[in-house]
Amino acid sequence: MIAGAGAAGIRRVLIANRGEIAVRIIRACRELGIESVAVYSDADRQAPHVRAADFAVHLGAAPARDSYLDAAKVIAAAQAAGADAVHPGYGFLSERAHFARACEAAGLVFVGPPSSSLEQMGSKVGARRLMVEAGVPVVPGEAPADQSDAALTAAIARVGYPALIKPSAGGGGIGMKIVRAATEAADALAAARREAKASFGDATLYVERLIERPRHVEIQIFADAHGHVVHLFERECSVQRRHQKMVEESPCPALSPSVRQAMGRAAVAAATAVGYRNAGTCEFLLEGEGDIARFYFLEMNTRLQVEHPVTECVVGVDLVRTQLLVAGGEPLPFTQDGLTQRGHAIECRIYAEDPAQGFIPQAGPLLLYREPQGPGIRVDSGVAAGSVVSVHYDPMLSKLIVWAETREDARRRALAALRDYAVLGIRTNIPFMIELLQHEAFIDATIDTGLLDREGATLASASVRELPEAALAAVAEFRRTGGSPAPGPSSSAAAVAAGVDPFETLRGWRG
Repeated sequence: MIAGAGAAGIRRVLIANRGEIAVRIIRACRELGIESVAVYSDADRQAPHVRAADFAVHLGAAPARDSYLDAAKVIAAAQAAGADAVHPGYGFLSERAHFARACEAAGLVFVGPPSSSLEQMGSKVGARRLMVEAGVPVVPGEAPADQSDAALTAAIARVGYPALIKPSAGGGGIGMKIVRAATEAADALAAARREAKASFGDATLYVERLIERPRHVEIQIFADAHGHVVHLFERECSVQRRHQKMVEESPCPALSPSVRQAMGRAAVAAATAVGYRNAGTCEFLLEGEGDIARFYFLEMNTRLQVEHPVTECVVGVDLVRTQLLVAGGEPLPFTQDGLTQRGHAIECRIYAEDPAQGFIPQAGPLLLYREPQGPGIRVDSGVAAGSVVSVHYDPMLSKLIVWAETREDARRRALAALRDYAVLGIRTNIPFMIELLQHEAFIDATIDTGLLDREGATLASASVRELPEAALAAVAEFRRTGGSPAPGPSSSAAAVAAGVDPFETLRGWRG
């Protein structure tokens, strides 16, 4: 093994995930001389992450509950493959305390925080209480021990209107309800409870003041087992649809140096309060801009984030490599004083979905898949030409990340890269992203979390007219070659070898 792979001698890591994040982790393992083990479902037998790993173990049927979400199967796969560590990636089991405990009990190094930190931050009510004790600003609100309708309604009245009802065990905006008048409280509470119970198995609710048109800004933190805790500055994540991020960037255009420093200190205090270790993110709501801006703790994501590449580009660190080093017992390879920001990075999440039809997820084979290339362009992907996009998993195909010296240069580079991104066979959100990056609010950086709620339909309608040159050229090539697919998984090749034409069948040639 290459020197520096960790004092604990991690030699083989099982990646308990799929898609682009699994490929990303495998690459980091290879650079450190650590062997990688992929896991896969029936739907992913020929997936890029399976082919990229040193070893692969079959988990089960395509549905995630029968494969990637089955903690016992993942642990058994790690033991069968002789792995000594497990990297959960993000999503699936990454923030499940019971999975981290199972890894610990099986003698496997969990590449993430201790199960105790996962438990503490897994409850939004408990996390809120801890942050108050640690002196971290939180949104004004209440978390009543009495969960009756009467008690929660009274809490809403005390917090004031508009108020936001949130599930304690929630995430991704599920179960969140806005209450703008007393007459709306009963129905909102019932709906929030129902959704929280169905999605998280926990109907506990709390109430916060609704901050109108805030920005969503997060701070990347990292801690090791030697008492070192640092932050790696911020990411602007305000461009989101129904609380799901779509575009992220760093630095945040609205932060002054003094507020940036204050947010960094607050994030470090939050991580220290829970005895955190490895990579994590503190998410904040930002109200206002410049030196007068106020920020409030929202939640802590106890894992690597989807948008981690923008931090890697701007700060100049490899966060996944650092995760593996810290998990192996090494101290952080950098100090707070040695971390700086340079330039600007933007990430666009590329999804198999149709914005013109309400962002309906798409599924099917990728007849052609060609990523943009060039200086300052990075694509983290989990698909290839011939891959089949499954109905069983999140429809994200890749992440397009660009870096440049200024925000405007980065925006223009991202636009050029999107126009050079060719996907045939299914519809994607690439045309929508092109429209979004040309929207006045994005150009001026006057974005907030409600931007796509207000402008999304208009952007989606306009995106139908957006025909990236790369897509048009790819269609011409596809027809010229008689519909021959690029090399890819054999099952996908068979699906497209019958001479199908994307104009006639899947209609997904626009992006």
